[in-house]
Amino acid sequence: MAEPEQDIGEKPAVRIQNPKENDFIEIELKRQELSYQNLLNVSCCELGIKPERVEKIRKLPNTLLRKDKDIRRLRDFQEVELILMKNGSSRLTEYVPSLTERPCYDSKAAKMTY
Repeated sequence: MAEPEQDIGEKPAVRIQNPKENDFIEIELKRQELSYQNLLNVSCCELGIKPERVEKIRKLPNTLLRKDKDIRRLRDFQEVELILMKNGSSRLTEYVPSLTERPCYDSKAAKMTY
């Protein structure tokens, strides 16, 4: 039996805008949790950055996401980029921790073999 539509989640692919790093991570959000603030919080937690550092959220290639309605239109694997505030510099110089150093990291999942 199919699940009700409101229980099905979206899986945007998220990354930090960085000319040296092009990789995305997938995050899962339940349909009823699709909001600008929730996308921001989950993305920042997974990427190991503070939400206060995010200046903009962009759906690639060139659309700014500004409100909950914009977030609800996202579909699975759409690419979303967090644009961070620059501290008087044109380059991101702050250290971004590896996946194993982030508080959201699941060490049990990392040891799984397929």
